[in-house]
Amino acid sequence: MIQMIKNIFSYIENRRVLKHVIFWIILYLFLIFSDPIEDNDPIWVFVIARGAHIIPQIMISYFLAYWLLPKFLYTKKYVLFTIYAVISAYIICAFSRVLMVHIAEPMFRPMPFHQEPILEILTDWGKLISGYFLTIYSIALFFLLIKLTFERIEEQSLKKEKTAIELKMLKAQLNPHFLFNTLNNIYSLSIINSPKTSESIGKLSEILDYVLYRCNQKYVPLAGEITLLENYISLERLRYDERLEVTFTHHVAPQTEIAPLILLSMVENAFKHGAGEDSGSPKITINLTQEEDVLTFTVFNTTAKLPQEKSGGAIGLENSKKQLELLYPNTHTIAIEQQENSFQVVITLKTTAHES
Repeated sequence: MIQMIKNIFSYIENRRVLKHVIFWIILYLFLIFSDPIEDNDPIWVFVIARGAHIIPQIMISYFLAYWLLPKFLYTKKYVLFTIYAVISAYIICAFSRVLMVHIAEPMFRPMPFHQEPILEILTDWGKLISGYFLTIYSIALFFLLIKLTFERIEEQSLKKEKTAIELKMLKAQLNPHFLFNTLNNIYSLSIINSPKTSESIGKLSEILDYVLYRCNQKYVPLAGEITLLENYISLERLRYDERLEVTFTHHVAPQTEIAPLILLSMVENAFKHGAGEDSGSPKITINLTQEEDVLTFTVFNTTAKLPQEKSGGAIGLENSKKQLELLYPNTHTIAIEQQENSFQVVITLKTTAHES
């Protein structure tokens, strides 16, 4: 039974016209049973009378929602909006009065009864405003409120879906980029039959286990990211001799949650464009600290005196910037300082610590 109800709501949710029809049917039934014209009138009288009321209400609701407001109010054409609003209000009120007096009432009022001439209806501004304007436009405003509420909910839902898709695309760019570099490293070691090859494969296995299976959530514990960085640094150390100096320090709450792989991108960028392009004695310094709910991540690396400009750029760094904008809007900063022989990135972001 519960599943059947869910299926019905799912069916309705995906059909816009059906939702509108159901809305007006419910409102129509409410008008029939909530405010009878006379206590002794049969139900069919209410059906006809409320039908005469709801037709103009439907007309003005869609006129306002899909033409007048989008075309003039939302585009700030206030003079034209006012003119059309006044004219349409007069027309719909007059139409509603004519519909009631000359079509609906003859169906349930005994003849003869006094019928206002159409000309009298069109010129009786007081009765049109007092008897019809508030009734018609109260329903129209209620319809607009419902419509705007659902549009707001749908807009937020689409925004979340868009953010999720963008994050997936960014990760899809990052992961192959990381794997490509790492596999190249292992391939280089295997060519010279280095004993470090098996150790490299082991480290890569640990990294892949984390990247593929443990960081599929929007946020992950910081402890996992720290382990990932340590494994990555250990893997990169295998490529270089003693000429490379790498320092990684961290003083944070391990259960603090953070968006996955952002820190790795920064470190990867330091190795690729620092140690990878510096044939001298490159240095990389990585520092991760936390003060209350603010996390600071600093990556410093030396660079070659004559760095080669590459069209690929720092892919990981650019992806991290986009991820930070999506996941930490207005709660992060990123500062990049590039000098002749060094490059430094400092990220600060507001996180939430969780008890273990």
